[in-house]
Amino acid sequence: MVNDVKLRKKPQKSENDHSNKSTQDKDEIKPKYGPMPRNTTFRVLSRGVMIIGVMVYVWYYSNGKRESSLAKQNTIYQTRGQHVDCHPDFINEIKGFPGCVPKKCGRFVSDRIVTEYEADILLWFAKRGMALTNVSGGAAIIDLHSGTMSYQDKFMNFYRANLSYFITPTDLHTYKGVREKIQSAVADFFGINVDSLYLTHPTFFSRLSNKEAVTLNDQYWHIHVDKHTYESFHYTTLLYLNDYETDFKGGRFMFVNDFNKPTKNITVEPRKGRVSMFTSGAENPHFVEKVSEGQRYAITISFTCNEKKKINDPTMKTSH
Repeated sequence: MVNDVKLRKKPQKSENDHSNKSTQDKDEIKPKYGPMPRNTTFRVLSRGVMIIGVMVYVWYYSNGKRESSLAKQNTIYQTRGQHVDCHPDFINEIKGFPGCVPKKCGRFVSDRIVTEYEADILLWFAKRGMALTNVSGGAAIIDLHSGTMSYQDKFMNFYRANLSYFITPTDLHTYKGVREKIQSAVADFFGINVDSLYLTHPTFFSRLSNKEAVTLNDQYWHIHVDKHTYESFHYTTLLYLNDYETDFKGGRFMFVNDFNKPTKNITVEPRKGRVSMFTSGAENPHFVEKVSEGQRYAITISFTCNEKKKINDPTMKTSH
């Protein structure tokens, strides 16, 4: 279990699989992964999004007892986590990469890794880029590394189309700094060597809305396992760029306790600057609740233990 430090809210009784500590807003918590400034205001493979033949489960709406919260939007967490048993297939593969085997598998959230200022810069970038997508359905992506961008009901390469003018040096500098902090946090929380961890593809910005799905790529709400979808993944992270219930409704991230016969959801409510981290194996099946109103912005930043699968940070040189 891990410690859970929460602000703004009195601590609730911990569940069997959670360990909690609570601190009020007035207490200062020294940021672990970088300074906290004053508040101011892909190649994404189609096979990864096309989760075919998976049943969409709707039972979570009807019975609150089937749902528990890992992270609420209105609470600030230094760290909060839940350990789960590693899936044998995940462990058998990752054992081939010394220094990258987690002490325990699980999922963690933290609101103290990325600053609000950094989240704002990345959100402004995402909005500028998404304005070029003109998508027909409810999902749009931008992959800075490969140049993949959603466009209408397909994908295009914005580098080849000479549309990379929306990218600035500040965007790329912030993106790299955030990636480095998140990578360090993953290594810390899972007890692995940060030098054994590499950025991998696809890593992408996403915007989800309540538009009706036009293609299979728009159907983001199916239960899936990242390792089954993206072979290179070992650790998945998500950075949320805006707020659940304020900027959009729906769109919660749902871990399920069993891929084939789920009986319970463990939810993460998006909050600007919140980072969610989890092992990418079958121990962490999950889906995203349909967005019912507004637009949900996030970044998926993926890591691998296989150096052969690593990618470099994007630069202005590769952006033209």
